[in-house]
Amino acid sequence: MRVSVQTAVFDLGTESNAFAASVPTAGAIVTFTGVVRDNAGTLSAMEIEHYPGMTEKAIAAMIEQAITRWTLTDALVIHRYGRLAAGEPIMMVATAAPHRGDAFAAAEFLMDYLKSRAPFWKKEIGADGAAWVAALSSDEAALTRW
Repeated sequence: MRVSVQTAVFDLGTESNAFAASVPTAGAIVTFTGVVRDNAGTLSAMEIEHYPGMTEKAIAAMIEQAITRWTLTDALVIHRYGRLAAGEPIMMVATAAPHRGDAFAAAEFLMDYLKSRAPFWKKEIGADGAAWVAALSSDEAALTRW
């Protein structure tokens, strides 16, 4: 299990290949990368804040839950903070399991958790100023399936 909360941009290919190499007995590997999106076409940047130590501990606890809930070989979460431009990678989830069903389910579980429960605060900065990103009811509703 690896959790990395970082300012540096990560390379999806490098991270995916390293993760795959670390789980040679897995029958399935699922990866997902989220990017900063500019829905209205006016986003200058997104600023993400967190509490060091607390954030990593919370994410690690959710990975542990996923590992015990599904038959996972391993899992990885990378999440960035600081100032990010539209189109930059913001996070990555990777799961490995003997079978694809567990790998996909655990990856979706972790993505839903990161979206709704991970202790990050996001502010969108645009031409009209800055505003904190509010939680969406659809993101909260996604958690009910778990």
